[in-house]
Amino acid sequence: MAVITINGNRFEVPDGSSVVVSGNSITVGGSVLATGLTQEVHVKWEGPVGSLKCNTCEITGDVNGNVGANTVRCGNVKGDVDCNTVTCGNVGGDVDDNVVNRR
Repeated sequence: MAVITINGNRFEVPDGSSVVVSGNSITVGGSVLATGLTQEVHVKWEGPVGSLKCNTCEITGDVNGNVGANTVRCGNVKGDVDCNTVTCGNVGGDVDDNVVNRR
């Protein structure tokens, strides 16, 4: 199991789940995990993630799919990266961003 921390609250979720942070809700693997969030959302993922779409996120582990975010820190990305700023390992797909920092 992977662990996702949302604004300090920890949840166990299946490894390789897809994560979407949109507006005031967070969806993991197609199921709503949190909703009604009224403050800035801080997400930390521990373990491999399937794909990620959010504003800012830190992932301890690899992304098995694509990353679409403003700012992200993660391990390797097997898919594409579409970010403003990314700090990551190897990228298997295309990179479309302003700043790439390799780990």
